[in-house]
Amino acid sequence: MNMGEKVNQVLGKLKTVIYGRFAMIMLGFLAQLILLMLGYILLRNYSFLFYVIFLAFSAIVVIYIYNAPGNPDLKLSWMLPIAIFPVFGAIFYMTIVMQPGTTVLYERLTELAEYTKKYVPPRGDTKNRLRNESPHMGQLAHYLEKYDNSPVFDSTQMKYYALGDSQFVDMLEELKKAEKYIFMEFFIVSGGQMLGTILDILKEKAKQGVEVRFMCDGTNVLWNLPNFFPEMLEAEGIRCKMFAPIRPVFSPHYNNRDHRKILVIDGKVAFTGGINLADEYINEKERFGHWKDVGAMVRGEAVERFTYMFLELWNVDEEEQEAYEKYRFPGEASLSSDGYAIPYSVCPLGAERVGQTVYLEILNTAHTYVHIMTPYLVPDYQLLTAMTYAVKRGVEVVIIMPHIPDKKYAFLLAKTYYDQLLEAGVRICEYEPGFVHAKVFVSDDVKAVVGTVNLDYRSLFHHFECGVVLYRNSQIAVMEQDFQSTLKKCIEVMEGDYTKLKLWERMLGRIMRLVAPLI
Repeated sequence: MNMGEKVNQVLGKLKTVIYGRFAMIMLGFLAQLILLMLGYILLRNYSFLFYVIFLAFSAIVVIYIYNAPGNPDLKLSWMLPIAIFPVFGAIFYMTIVMQPGTTVLYERLTELAEYTKKYVPPRGDTKNRLRNESPHMGQLAHYLEKYDNSPVFDSTQMKYYALGDSQFVDMLEELKKAEKYIFMEFFIVSGGQMLGTILDILKEKAKQGVEVRFMCDGTNVLWNLPNFFPEMLEAEGIRCKMFAPIRPVFSPHYNNRDHRKILVIDGKVAFTGGINLADEYINEKERFGHWKDVGAMVRGEAVERFTYMFLELWNVDEEEQEAYEKYRFPGEASLSSDGYAIPYSVCPLGAERVGQTVYLEILNTAHTYVHIMTPYLVPDYQLLTAMTYAVKRGVEVVIIMPHIPDKKYAFLLAKTYYDQLLEAGVRICEYEPGFVHAKVFVSDDVKAVVGTVNLDYRSLFHHFECGVVLYRNSQIAVMEQDFQSTLKKCIEVMEGDYTKLKLWERMLGRIMRLVAPLI
């Protein structure tokens, strides 16, 4: 039995155990929540003095939230639980926002980013050329280099995939070519043909002496993987980690998930985009109709940035600094220029909202059009304003959404924004054959972004994410062609369609909007 079959067999037998663990973890969280609420109720009823102190504490927290820097939507959403549960809400806020675990993680990531800088050569000439061609793109490049340690590259080529099916074929081909190392980092990892085929290749490569590292998000232990999955891979010579695995003890750190999708092979080629390691992403298994997802393969110097992204998150729990020399981009693999590329990362723990800034830059500097594909549409006030203002100044803004959602509550929440966008002139179209998981912005035939960042608060403010900004790259035309082809399979949403929803659906969507920044 090969490794893929062995892992899939184990996962099949453990499904009931995995779901049982999920129930136990949820019960653990609920028990802690109930105890916290009971403690508050008992103390409040025990003494009027306690109650007055609690109210004063809540008022101080509200004043702090109001004056703190950050997203105003997020502030308002925090004020709601504090208003309903004056002390409990305030304590919950302090626990989530000001807990030391997140601070320690951010300090470690900052340290790693500083360490990485010594391996990043200055690219002032490339940035200056870009600034001469496009002042706006030059300014974005300056921002990403300074605040995200993400320089602009020109000796880079890219291949765009309109479906996960086609990306999977190239992923397998490139994995088989690996000679030195393979780095893999994915949000969702689930048993099936896709995972099994890849694991068989990784096992074979590990036997050949190739260094293989595999990292996935810890939420997979709730419904996809056993908690001993890393040990299964380690036994086959594959180094494996789960980022922030979930345990039945409440921690705000669980809110910040690793939503990135990165595959780096020998420093020569990298893959990113929306495609995870599960069979629905390659339409081998049907979930929510046809699964429309996109991705990108990057070759050339820009691959090095993806290598460092992976190493930084991998090393957050390592005590010793790792030498990056052997993972640097091999100079002999340099390519001719095909426009500009800026691979970037998104860290939810600092002050910079890189994913949001990239999207805002494209919306605010567009001349003719901005075409968007996204599975979720929960924009904050800044993005909502940017989209409506773009249309008002004559820019065509079209958004492709799923017609068959993966999460009903998220779909109902997205629909609460439809009328406001439609009234401003934004076109919204739903992909009739099924679910859209793509995260794509294309603008004016010269600018584009593909990556992992959804148009919702979770991606923009809470998750670790990544993507690549393109300028005057030949694949931008391919991306626009894919958008137009997808548009032909869509149903256009019209003003007034929202009122056709059932009353309970509209009410649920509106209620969800109150707490959207927190979920």
